[in-house]
Amino acid sequence: MQATQGSATTPGGRLRRLIDDGELIIAPGIFDGVTAHLVRRMGFLAGYLTGAGIAASGFGLPDIGLVGMAEMADRVAMATRVLGEVPLIADADTGYGPPMSVARTVRAYEQAGVAAIQLEDQAFPKRCGHLPDKELVSTEESLARLGAALEARTDALIIARTDARAVLGLDAAIERGNAYAAAGADIIFVEAPRTVEEMEVIAREISAPKLINIVAGGLTPQIGQAVLRDLGYAVAIYPTTALLAATDAVTGALSGIGAADPAPAQVATMEDFFRLVGLDEWFAVSERWETR
Repeated sequence: MQATQGSATTPGGRLRRLIDDGELIIAPGIFDGVTAHLVRRMGFLAGYLTGAGIAASGFGLPDIGLVGMAEMADRVAMATRVLGEVPLIADADTGYGPPMSVARTVRAYEQAGVAAIQLEDQAFPKRCGHLPDKELVSTEESLARLGAALEARTDALIIARTDARAVLGLDAAIERGNAYAAAGADIIFVEAPRTVEEMEVIAREISAPKLINIVAGGLTPQIGQAVLRDLGYAVAIYPTTALLAATDAVTGALSGIGAADPAPAQVATMEDFFRLVGLDEWFAVSERWETR
């Protein structure tokens, strides 16, 4: 299927129009029906379906590639139903397999009403972009995934994410980002810059609309939205802001009604949060059966 330019009445078309208007799009993380309702009711321009949040809140799992495409597409459909006209950007990890699987993922997400689909260049099983020891596929393999996504989509914008900053360095991340833009990706997402200066370089040197990921408890500096707008970012996602706040609030609430054990310390980092939902236990399984 060949991509089409969505009209202002389609999910992708509405998001594209917002980007063309030049206003910074703030997209808070959605991980359940309550957060979807809040994003809509509070007037945000878009929402972001966070894979980490869905893994943890929906399945009690850390963000290390354990949740599948069908499970995520089901959550996409829920979120778009609640959001109504508010465009949804959705995490699709690595596309859940080779290029033919990526194409199936794009079609399923579009059928569920998504406005934009985020695909990354990690090897499977992926892990949260703000955890250590990530692995990448080659640029060629990532471009093949991207090509399949672009061919399959009919309306949704395709966001190409690179995790190369942590593995190969900032220059390689920018090189990959520009390669993905040249291949036709609508938005480029360089994951986990470590300083404001790195964020400035990314904004300056990548020649496409850009997304920045502001992760509470993550590696990227928390800077003001006016600064992000001035740097030229098109979209800022806040995937964990509500997720970590909700976790800390529930911990406090449960402690007040007679919990047997002392409350755990407040969640400070994404690694702390994923340990709460079993990160160490799942890594132990992986290490026992690692064959490489």
